[in-house]
Formats: sequence, structure tokens, C-alpha cells
Amino acid sequence: MFGDLVKLRAMDAGDAEALWRWNSDPEVMRWLSDGYPDTRDQVAKWLQDRPRNAYDDVLFAIEVRSGGTLIGLVRMHGAEPETGCAELDIYLGEKEYWGRGYATDAMRTACRYGFEKMRLHKIKLTVVTENHAAHHVYRKVGFVEEGRLRESFRRDGQWYDMFTMGLLEGELR
Repeated sequence: MFGDLVKLRAMDAGDAEALWRWNSDPEVMRWLSDGYPDTRDQVAKWLQDRPRNAYDDVLFAIEVRSGGTLIGLVRMHGAEPETGCAELDIYLGEKEYWGRGYATDAMRTACRYGFEKMRLHKIKLTVVTENHAAHHVYRKVGFVEEGRLRESFRRDGQWYDMFTMGLLEGELR
């Protein structure tokens, strides 16, 4: 799938080094649930053993269209044909691409895939209220705040609220 700036493709074991590096970078992971640290080998094994992309869980690498540089990932999971709904996670791990429109283009491309190919009715996500850059991107492509989860994200000993956001079929901008 192609956007104006990015190409989305299936992630593979060859992406393990970049994924490990991003997940080990405190600045990249600042507003993301990062769990416990993994080794490069564990990340490679996870990518190797991960089930093939399917309706309920699709993981894409985000590449720059011109040059093919791997800069991030986007995942839609929890999709159910009965509800027509899926949850979306995205991040750019290569910081030099932040603030340059790549995340917005990747969001639009992934959502277009969800609505057109997966025939979803709704895509939802959560975002820490203090993650202003991500919140801006989500609103820019059409997501609306649907609720607030109080003190549900902890970082550096402090609790933060999260917004739940949704995008309905036909609302993508």
C-alpha cells in the first residue's frame, strides 16, 4: 500500500534490528507501553515466529517511498468481522522523520487499508493525553475523542490520562 510519502509492507525478521533499536530508545518509547526489555535475538524470534498477517492482526513496516528507508510500524489488531472494528497502534522509530508528515501519511494509508480492504466500520486507538504530537496527527486524519481513561498510563512515577479515539468509515480526511 502506498501513500504520498510512505509505503506499508509486511514486517519480517530482517526488520528486527530496527525494531529492537526503536524499542530500546527512551525518547521513541516515551508515550508507549514498552513492557519489559527484549534482546535483539528475542525481537528477531518474535518476528520470525509471529503468525502470518491475518484479518485479526496485521503488522506493517512503514518505509519512506523514495529510498525505502524503514522508519516505523503500524498495526491493526483485534479486528472482528462481527463488529467491523479494529484497534490501531503506530509509531515512527526514526526520529529524523518526526514532524515531517510521514506519520500522518502512514495513518491515512493504514486507515484506508482498514476501510477498503478489511471492510472495517470503525478504527479505534488510545493515546496518552500528554502525547500532543500523536494527538495532533490523529485529529488531523479525522479521529475524534470518545472518552478519557483516567490515570491509566504510568511513566517516570507519574500517572497520566489517556484519550480513547475513534474514526468511522467515511470520516477519514
